[in-house]
Amino acid sequence: MKLIVRTFLMLAAACAAAVSGAQQYPAKPVRVLVGYAPGGATDINARIVAQKLTEMWGQQVVVENRPGASGTIAAELVAKAPPDGYLLLVAPQTSVVAAPLIFRRVGFDTMRDFAALSIVGSTPLLLVVHPSLPPRTFKEFTGFLKANAANLSYATGGVGSTPHFAAELLSLSLGVKMVHVPYKGENPAVADIIGGQIPLMFSNISAVLPFVKAGRVRALAITSPKRSPLAPEYPTVAESGFPDFDVATWSGLYAPSAINRELGARISGDVAKAVRMPDVKERMANQGIDPVGSTPEAHLAYVKTEFVRIGRIAREANIRAD
Repeated sequence: MKLIVRTFLMLAAACAAAVSGAQQYPAKPVRVLVGYAPGGATDINARIVAQKLTEMWGQQVVVENRPGASGTIAAELVAKAPPDGYLLLVAPQTSVVAAPLIFRRVGFDTMRDFAALSIVGSTPLLLVVHPSLPPRTFKEFTGFLKANAANLSYATGGVGSTPHFAAELLSLSLGVKMVHVPYKGENPAVADIIGGQIPLMFSNISAVLPFVKAGRVRALAITSPKRSPLAPEYPTVAESGFPDFDVATWSGLYAPSAINRELGARISGDVAKAVRMPDVKERMANQGIDPVGSTPEAHLAYVKTEFVRIGRIAREANIRAD
């Protein structure tokens, strides 16, 4: 009996310590890893939210860029970190869903090694072409693509990126195959579209819209289900004859899987509060980002559906990274 009581008291003490730790968090600066170079959609999501959490928590939330291997280097570092909430990851589906599906090996298991805390925001893509291409509308583009796919190439910021899957999904829908030209980052790919070295690409709206407005590339359609308030003049692919076409770069916040549930819920709740604040919403809107701020449960459920959806595209388009 004494042993049972002693065991119960030890468990109660451990639970009380975990609750106390969650309430006192953070007691020191928090680091957030991003597996991509500064300036991209994922990095922008992370920095906007990190700045607001710094204000809310009274502790520095510092974003660190660890680019490489489709974001899996940063992801592996967080997967193996102590689960105390002081090292977090902001990553798109490229890193945590696509990479495990198309790389022969990654150093983590998304479902086993991560606690999905919150989807921070979602960024639609714009289909853009060099102005020398004849199509001026998306409808004209689909006809042009059917007739010329064998001689067309498209750029992306890397194998397995969201723009890569968007282009392959459109190709599958039309029954065609273009040549994929992956770059080491989205900005170099956009530069070559502007320069005319490559004719077309899907690009995150924040990366390419300034060049669209300057007339250096032509935008034809957006990949979200609804038109973007940042560029409402461009129709969606869905309203242009492909009703199920819905592709966006979404950025999720992750912690090591063993993080205390109460602490994880606390961080998730604070992110949700942050992205609903008017100044944060405005900053995100100016970058073409739709704020989300989901619960851990909703985030995890979405990751599971993405494994199914992206897995199907990867199989049918035979997308492999190695």
